[in-house]
Amino acid sequence: MGDALDGSRAVVTGGASGIGKATCRRLASDGVRVAVLDRDDAGAAAVAREVGGEDIAVDVADVPALGRAIDSAAVTLGGLDILVNNAGVGDVRRFEDYSDDRWDLLLAVNLRATFAGIRAAAAHLRSDGGGAVVNVASVSGIRPTRGEAPYSAAKAGTIALTQSAALEYAPEVRVNCVSPGLIDTPLTEPVLADPGLRRSIEAGTPLGRVGTAEEVAEVIVFLCSPAARYVTGANLVVDGGSVLPNPQADPFLRMVVGDQG
Repeated sequence: MGDALDGSRAVVTGGASGIGKATCRRLASDGVRVAVLDRDDAGAAAVAREVGGEDIAVDVADVPALGRAIDSAAVTLGGLDILVNNAGVGDVRRFEDYSDDRWDLLLAVNLRATFAGIRAAAAHLRSDGGGAVVNVASVSGIRPTRGEAPYSAAKAGTIALTQSAALEYAPEVRVNCVSPGLIDTPLTEPVLADPGLRRSIEAGTPLGRVGTAEEVAEVIVFLCSPAARYVTGANLVVDGGSVLPNPQADPFLRMVVGDQG
């Protein structure tokens, strides 16, 4: 993105690791001053030192604390141009095995915190002449996945919430989201460490590999930048094409047209 974002100020939630960390690095490389928010205080501080930014320890599930953290970041940075709602938490278990408490946590972190983050940042973004919000959803919000009912529901809600906010905050603030597929991060390391399972995942992905946090960060930063100045309410899927295959029709269609893979 070159110098297009130079001098901008950004808040990234869940910035201590994975996609959040990669986004902080990518923004900083474009001259953005970044506030790294995460409940992992030490991790946030380490990323902030690396990118020359600020760190704020906060659990995004605590709505008042999140609001105070965003207000504090805006003061420290001298304003706010970008918000990346990246913090998230997942779980996999049978539908009936989710307790009310676990449901509440997954919705609080993955959906309510996104709402609260936008609400807290909007006044700062508007007062500084406008800006961009990018929410991190998931392909699980497009095609719900087995064992992830609350997570899938929360991510589907994030996509809808993005579109609602895009309508309400235009034209000053653009609001978009990205939906990553399976990305190589510390969260997915236990799955991808199994060579056989990784090969199976890659075989089912049209681009033939697992994506990286840096590749998702590139899309997030694009949406933050003037290059996306006419884009709002969009959901960009970053999954190597993993949601495209149709297990019901593909075997028959391969017989008709041949296997092009």
